Amino acid sequence: MADINGTMMQYFHWYIPDRGTLWDEVKNQAKELADAGFTALWLPPAYKGIGGQSDVGYGVYDLFDLGEFSQKGSVRTKYGTKQQYLDAIASLHKSQIQIYADVVINHKIGADLAEIFKATPYPQNNRLNPKGGLQEIKSYTNFNFPGRKGKYSQFEWHWWHFDGVDYNEYNKDDRGTVYLVEGKAFDDYVALENGNFAYLMGCDLDFQDRWVRDEITRWGKWYLDTTNADGFRLDAIKHISSWFFPEWLDELERYVGKDLFVVGEYWAPNIDILHWYVDSVKGKMSVFDVPLHYNFHYASKQGGNYDMRRILDGTMMQQRSTHAVTFVENHDSQPLQALESVVEPWFKPLAYAIILLRREGYPCIFYGDYYGAEYEDWGRDGNRYKIVMPSHRSLIDKFIHARKYFAYGPQYDYFDHYNTIGWTRLGD
Repeated sequence: MADINGTMMQYFHWYIPDRGTLWDEVKNQAKELADAGFTALWLPPAYKGIGGQSDVGYGVYDLFDLGEFSQKGSVRTKYGTKQQYLDAIASLHKSQIQIYADVVINHKIGADLAEIFKATPYPQNNRLNPKGGLQEIKSYTNFNFPGRKGKYSQFEWHWWHFDGVDYNEYNKDDRGTVYLVEGKAFDDYVALENGNFAYLMGCDLDFQDRWVRDEITRWGKWYLDTTNADGFRLDAIKHISSWFFPEWLDELERYVGKDLFVVGEYWAPNIDILHWYVDSVKGKMSVFDVPLHYNFHYASKQGGNYDMRRILDGTMMQQRSTHAVTFVENHDSQPLQALESVVEPWFKPLAYAIILLRREGYPCIFYGDYYGAEYEDWGRDGNRYKIVMPSHRSLIDKFIHARKYFAYGPQYDYFDHYNTIGWTRLGD
């Protein structure tokens, strides 16, 4: 996509109001977005989460419920109904904008029934050494989706489809334990944080189980048939065996008869880890350029003390641009969120100039930076904060226009001053 100077937008932030209107909003803005130069949108998770109409989508409950069934207290999701979602996609496609669906297949949360089984307890921060022996636990692992009643899939999830959980009804107050299900092993070829970072949250899908892999493949085919999506943003890939994805994506592309654009979220500031991951998935997906985001973060915090000649050092943009999706901010890094690493507002125009006007990478604009955002939430210090994210739309629109019409041809860099850098493009 970067070869034709495509520009993507992440069309949501964490604190989008839960009024169920986002799908209608994007449907109505499709032509305006296309005219501005956007060629693709990454839309938020469209399926039902444990929080029903207030769930951002990452607490995934039912992958087959796109806002169609009365489950978890609502029919619609945070963003609207299934029909509104499909109408939005149709409107975007009519305006020649691709859509990338947010795919959350690492875990499930909000089971319908508890089950009793045996598991071994591990500390949350050490998945290599158990802190006790095999024991009987009771955890919520049976997903039977009573509101959907078997439509689209009759598959029911049970404890044996998962390799780990973090809740035991017999020890409700313990929040520091991961339970490895009897007969299971934590997935391999994952991040090595905590010894093995296969387990993240909820009921962790066991990708070493053929039944699990087959169901996720069936779901992927159904999703593409239903939505006509052009690609995926894959959530939490550092927690899933990397060997799963090449085969899965090949099967889906064979099924739909077209190439899918795929970008994975592997949150790692270390460029070597991202190189390893892209190699391990045989180059089948791009990754978000997290090291570049952190360079922007540090530059915005240090101001004149930051050496701008090094702004691209250790980044995917610099070292592996064909697999780099570049970004300034996202829903995890924005203020008060889990991976908070804010790029200060004064620096964002500079950061967006870098990702939009250079030859390397596929840039992704953040909704909160384009439209602005205001919200309140609790900080890690226990205090409540009101956050105002200013809109940078006027400048971003100018950058996208320049990217669309002029940012072609050879590129010459002038990274020769501690505080001031530049480059030129010669055009076609």
